[in-house]
Parts: sequence; C-alpha cells; structure tokens
Amino acid sequence: MKLAAVAFYGLAAGLLAVGLRELLTGFEENRCSMTYMFEYPEYRRVALPRRVARLYPAYGLYLYGEGVYAQETRALKLTGAPVLFLPGNAGSYKQARSLGSVALRKAETMEGGLHFNVFTVDFNEELVALYGGSLLRQTHFLHESIKAILRLYKHLKTPPQSVVLVGHSMGGVVARALFTLPRFNTNLVSIIITQASPHLAPVLALDPYLLDFYSAVRQKWVNQANKLRNVTVLSVGGGYRDYQVRSGLTSLPCPPGDPNKLSLVVTAVPRTWVSTDHLSIVWCKELVLATVRAFFDLIDPETRQFTENSEKKLAVLNHHFIKHPVRLPGETQETPVSISGLHLFFYGSWRQCNTLASKVSLYLTILRFCGHMVPVYTAVTLLLACGGQVSSILKSRRAADMSQMVGKGLQPHKVNLPVYILHIALSCSCFQEVWSMLFLPSMDTLPPTFLDVAFHEEETPGEEWVHLLSPLLYIFGAAVAYWGSALLRLVIRLISLVLAPLPSVSRDCGTLRLRTQLLITLCLTVMGGTSCGALSIFASFLFHLYRNGTIDPECLSRSKESNGTPLLSECALQEVRDDLQLHLCLSALFTLPVMLSGPSLIHWIRNLRYSTQLNPDPCWPYIVPLIFVYMLLINCNTLKLSNSKLLPLTSCLPLPLAIIMVTFSPLHLYRITYFLLASLIPLALCCLL
Repeated sequence: MKLAAVAFYGLAAGLLAVGLRELLTGFEENRCSMTYMFEYPEYRRVALPRRVARLYPAYGLYLYGEGVYAQETRALKLTGAPVLFLPGNAGSYKQARSLGSVALRKAETMEGGLHFNVFTVDFNEELVALYGGSLLRQTHFLHESIKAILRLYKHLKTPPQSVVLVGHSMGGVVARALFTLPRFNTNLVSIIITQASPHLAPVLALDPYLLDFYSAVRQKWVNQANKLRNVTVLSVGGGYRDYQVRSGLTSLPCPPGDPNKLSLVVTAVPRTWVSTDHLSIVWCKELVLATVRAFFDLIDPETRQFTENSEKKLAVLNHHFIKHPVRLPGETQETPVSISGLHLFFYGSWRQCNTLASKVSLYLTILRFCGHMVPVYTAVTLLLACGGQVSSILKSRRAADMSQMVGKGLQPHKVNLPVYILHIALSCSCFQEVWSMLFLPSMDTLPPTFLDVAFHEEETPGEEWVHLLSPLLYIFGAAVAYWGSALLRLVIRLISLVLAPLPSVSRDCGTLRLRTQLLITLCLTVMGGTSCGALSIFASFLFHLYRNGTIDPECLSRSKESNGTPLLSECALQEVRDDLQLHLCLSALFTLPVMLSGPSLIHWIRNLRYSTQLNPDPCWPYIVPLIFVYMLLINCNTLKLSNSKLLPLTSCLPLPLAIIMVTFSPLHLYRITYFLLASLIPLALCCLL
C-alpha cells in the first residue's frame, strides 16, 4: 500500500511539475526591445510638507531626470506637463526610467519645447498584492503627492490642473482607488494608464483588507460611473507571457457603453504586437513608444498641458492603442455615390464558408486559471489526515502512520460531490432565497472574474468545467500535502539530531508545565498585539516543532537493552510512537496558518525601521485562540484523547469543514485559517475534558 501511494503521488507531483513548467516557461520568447538610458538617470527627491513626511516616513516622491535636463530641474522650476508613475507589488520607483528617458529623448526632437516632467512614487517596495493593509495608506500618499506636484507649477501663467497617472501592477489599482477618497477632487486626474493591473480581482486573497479595498474601488467606479465619465482609463494587459496577472483580470469593471474606459492586451496595440511578462511591460520599448506618442498627441498646443477634451483623449488613445489605420500609396478614399433608377446589384460574400487548414498547438493551462485551488485542497488533505488520526485513536486508541493518513486524505467522492450538489442546488431560485435568508456568503466559483456578486442583480452559479477539473486539482493538492509532510518529517529528524543528541523516548518529552504554558501564551499574545500577529503564530509553531524535535524517530524503531534487560517496555515505545505520529500530523496542519500569514510577517520585518507595530494586522481576529490551541496541543497525547468525552464529536468535524472550505475558500484563502481553527479548538479541548 505504501509503495502504491508513493508511486501515485510521485506521478501526481510529476504532472504538477509539468504544469508549473508550462506555466512559467511555456510561451514565446520575449520579443520586446530594451529601452536604454543614454545618460545616467537621476532621481531628485521632492520635498513634502512635514505633516505628510511624518505620516508616511517610508514613502517618497521623486522627479526623474538625466544629463542636462537633470541639472536644469535641480531647483524644481518646472514647465512641462506632469506625469506620475506608480510602481506595483514590490516595485521600485526607479522603474519609471524607461518612460522618462524615452519621453525626454522624444522631447528633444520636438519643436516648441514641449516636454514632460516624469515623477515617480516610492512605495518602499511593499508586497501589496499579498498584504492589503498598505493599499489605503498608499492611496492617501498618492493624493498628497499629486497636490505637491501641482504646487510646483504655481509660477506658470497657465499651470496644469491635473496629473496623468501611469500605474504598473497594483499601482494601477491604487490610481483608481484615488476616487474613493472622500476629499479627493476628481479634476486632479483626467487620464489613467495601467499596465498589467488586476482590476477585476486580486491574484491571491490572503487577507480581508485586500478584498475590502477592491470592493470599495469597484463600488465607486460601477455605482457612480456617470460622475467619472470625464476620467479616461486605459488598461493594458501583458498577454500570455504574463503568468502572474492573466489578461482576464486586467479588464476594467465598468458599465457597458462607457467609451472612456478601455481594456486591451499589449499584443493588439498597433506597432507593438508583442506579448510581455509582468515586469517587461514597464520597459518594453514598443509599448513605451506607443505611450509616449499618445502623450504628445494629448498635449493642448495653447496651454501646453494635457487636454481636458474627452473626445480628443478618446480619439488619441484609440489611434495609438486600438486602431492605427494607414493608407497605402495610390489608394483613394471611398466616397458614397447616389444613382437614380433601379439597379439590381448584390454586394456581399458570394461564398458562405471557406475552410483553410492550419496547424495549431493548444495547451490547457489549468494552473493559470485554477492554481489558487491547489492550496485549498492541500489544506483539505491535511485536515482529513488529522481527522483520520483522531478516528484511529477513537477506534483503536492508537495513532496510524502519518504518511498513510495523508495518503488517505484524498477523498474527492466525499468532498467534491457535495460541493457539486450544492452548486446545482443554487441554480434553483427557491434555494437561492433560502441561502440569502440565512445570510450565507456566496460560493467561491471559478473563473474569479466578478468577486463581488453584489453588483449583479442575479447570482448565478459558476462554470461547469471547474467541477470537472476539481478531482485533478484535488490530486495536485494532495500531492503537495503528501510530499510536503514527507519533507517536514525529514526536517524534524534533522532537528532531533541537534536538539536530542541523547534521544529521549519519554511520553512527556518536550511537554510544558501548566505555569510555563500560561506564561508563554501570555507573552506571545502581548507580542502579537504590540508588534505582529504573524510573528506570534510563527513562534507558537516553533514551540510545537520543538516538542517533536526532542524525540529521535530512529530510536523508536529499535529496542534498548542493558545486560539483556529492556530499558523500556515495548508498550512504552509504542505509546511514544503513537504520540509522535499524532504530532507530526498536527505540525503539518500548523504550517498552513504560518504560510498564510507569512506575507504580513515579511511586510512587518521590512518596515521595522519605520514602525514596530503592524497596522492593520490581518491576524488579530484569530491570534489569541490560535496561540492557545498551539500551546494546549503541545501536551496532547493519545491517552488523553482516547479518554476524552469530546473525541467522538471532534472526529466528525473534519469532513464537513473540508466541504465548507472548498465551498468558501478558493477566492478567500485567508478563510482557511478559520476553518482549521474550528477543527483544532475542539481537539485542544479534548486534552482538558
């Protein structure tokens, strides 16, 4: 059985590796031309008011320059048209050099002295695609930056009244979020160009702040679309090469019939016609040239600033980004001619169908559209494995082998079938009414195009093809759980070599006294409240890992004798083996909250020099119960569980929670921790009752 499981999950891991290889490398070569700086780029910091600098110490505003232009603008006496570049997730403010350098080179060849002043914002390279707590702070700083930029032009007779925004990745989402601010003047921004920005939904929803931010932006631009018709927004997707943000997510959510909101893919841009990855879309010379040409055509000759005429803005963007018609030499324009009299003439296609043979290669990139389902099924597999251990202890008072339990965590007939039945039931209007009366959230269905169903009059179930792929995605998730747990066992064995050079096989090895548990729990809770919740969760996980690392698994496989007399009975060795298998399953399950809270921990570490407390902290709702669970389960063993009166009830929870997890977590990955906590709290209580 074990050999068959290894072969099956080895094959599944191989298929997953092939899928990842196809996702990361299975596209055309990068045919973008590189943009080069002919002089050394310089970034001159723009002084902000003291209040702004004190509120946002990690952020900054810079003016791009190079060569003579950088020397001329040293005093910040500017006369050009302002353009502001916004970097995206973990993006640098120096990414504006491609746009700024090309705009400067083209301005040198233009008559009349028309030029642009390219500004760029430093967002401290924050991971806003994974941690949404900084998005609102970035939006407020962007508002202050725009006001600071416009103040630099007060000495002009006709100063600019607005700034053009160019946002890459999450920077484009932040640009649209400006209009959600209550005190923002919508006339300050009239043109927004976004590059590979996921407007429809976040790529990974790891915390509720990210989804709340998207919901507020969508609600503003959909419900108040008439008030924002003067704002022209152009969204450019990277195409097939961009595996981080697929093109479907770059479409602008706007009511149909709004001509000022344009969505397209870079492969369709005239004179560009190349696919870009998530980073090269910033420096792709063909796209940068199209953007700069459009900027020069958008300049009003009288004011020497960007035009406020909506029709002209739309015509220029359509010409440079959508349709660029040319007239061949000798071609004359067609003119309509009216002729009196009856003339029978058929104008149209004389052949209805003309078949041409063409060889194409079609790849089903499952991971591109459904990849975020894999961690959900990984959590389901580990949860069912833990439930299998509890059931084994309930029936035989012994824990089974961890690898065997994880292998049995693949149960698509028990998980996917109820989810599909619920999907069919939601197609009935009567069931939808009952669902709404119970105030239940909508099912997370794929593709994740419309995350907020509140903007649609009718809630329709998701696509059918997703449920056909669910067993395959379940296999991928189970393979990750199987080999991940095997790696965890190897790590624990290595830790045991360091922590237990003289291995102990006592059942109480690695446990904590009650007073020590309370003290550690209090310290971790205070640390999580004053610094970062993810740090406390990680520390709790290390304490539980230490409990496993103090036992050497190798010593449990051989009997110890002295002068022919066993040092420990076989019964005592078996008890320690059972406890170790139980805690190996728990440790594998405990890694999931640690990994899901990892982005907030990384964000906190990167901003330690500015603030010692993470605000807002996405872990605060569950940090206290999670720490208590981790600490209580350190002293858990099979004897306590088998004597608990709550164990029969606890053994029934993992399967329904796994079904609920698949139903409500694919588009809300942070919910996984709550469902795991709902299963772990009763298990921790079994150690007390």
